[in-house]
Amino acid sequence: MPHSFGIRARTRHMFAKKFRKSGLPHLSQYFIPVKVGDYVDIFADPSIHKGMPHKHYHGRTGIVFNVTKSAVGVRVNKFVNGRILEKRIHVRIEHIRKSKCQKEIIERVKANEAAKNAAREGGEKVNLKRQAKAPKEGYFLAAPGGDGEITTIQPLPFSDLV
Repeated sequence: MPHSFGIRARTRHMFAKKFRKSGLPHLSQYFIPVKVGDYVDIFADPSIHKGMPHKHYHGRTGIVFNVTKSAVGVRVNKFVNGRILEKRIHVRIEHIRKSKCQKEIIERVKANEAAKNAAREGGEKVNLKRQAKAPKEGYFLAAPGGDGEITTIQPLPFSDLV
């Protein structure tokens, strides 16, 4: 039998709902506040067939460029023949989630601003750059005997037995 190349080919698990999670989405899904410039994750909801994105975009993160009454336009990067193209797709709001990819960056910016203000009031300089994790500090290990003496171990001198 010939191989199938349909629009939903090889999506058996991708477009299947989890156990005991079947049915329509909650009404709160339709009231998600989405603005132009927001980061969103595209997750196709298999119970809603209208406005479903292509399987390639499932799980991708993009930036909203357009908001309509029941859908949003999203800019997504797609790898095609060795180059990255920016694709603009419109997806219904049921297939969109707010992305948490910017969460740590926004928290770090707020912490940096607070540190800058505190340093400005205190009159000192503060380093706001992220630092790599430093190696552990050196230490002396206590001897198991507990006598406190340091013993030096040396190799035996070479002796030819021939």
